[in-house]
Amino acid sequence: MNKITILIHCKDLPGIIASVTNFITEKQGNVIYLDQHVDREQNIFFMRLESEFQDVNFSTETFKACFKSNIADEFNMKWRIYSSEKKPKMALFVSKYDHCLYDLLGRYNSGELNLEIPFIISNHNDLKPIADSFKIPFYHIPVTKDTKAQAETKQLELLEAHNIDFIVLARYMQIVSGTLINKYPNKIINIHHSFLPAFVGAKPYHSAYKRGVKIIGATSHYVTEELDAGPIIEQDVAHVSHTYTIDALIAKGRDLEKIVLANAIKSHSNRKVMVYNNKTVIFS
Repeated sequence: MNKITILIHCKDLPGIIASVTNFITEKQGNVIYLDQHVDREQNIFFMRLESEFQDVNFSTETFKACFKSNIADEFNMKWRIYSSEKKPKMALFVSKYDHCLYDLLGRYNSGELNLEIPFIISNHNDLKPIADSFKIPFYHIPVTKDTKAQAETKQLELLEAHNIDFIVLARYMQIVSGTLINKYPNKIINIHHSFLPAFVGAKPYHSAYKRGVKIIGATSHYVTEELDAGPIIEQDVAHVSHTYTIDALIAKGRDLEKIVLANAIKSHSNRKVMVYNNKTVIFS
């Protein structure tokens, strides 16, 4: 059984859904999932569709070529087609915080994540024992103000050598430059607390504690050159009270970060995210 996922966005016009589904039927395919959304303000149509083909001679590349000439060109679509046979490759960037790394590797080891992790990169050696315990290659690439360009060159070499599809900054405490961002547009996922821009700096939970906040949260988004302002993929919040200590706030925040990051990665790796005008459409 050959299974593909199609992502489409274009100007909203009559007949798009019928044209796509009829085309799949003509190719002896069966639609097993379809969801769509129309942005009324922009008049943009979005659709995610999954279909199966039983023909043993089915070719994804041949299907793409036919889809382009028969459907996509007619509606002036922006589109992508993915085969379920190919799992996306994810590179993990970490520093010293280990909570997100442990969580993701645990989920990966149990088969919960539909992806491959060829390696982990870090600007410190602290988390190497974790990578070793999960038998994933670990590369220590130190980053200083004077060596940042050289470090990024080494990172890019690894990413290209392993045909990495997307990158996850699992509490990687370095600002990613425009060179890497432009190489992987909407393919670098970050996680951070949701206090921004109210509580900036190295100790946001301490600042939040002093203000007596009642809600804390976490945000996962794609990285853009504007710091922490990329398209949002996933968010969550938790209520806290005056009884919480700073340590309890931090622990609760880390729990949220783990869940939010894992859900963002699932949405991305399962081809459920579409980005348009610095916003996201997340399909179920």
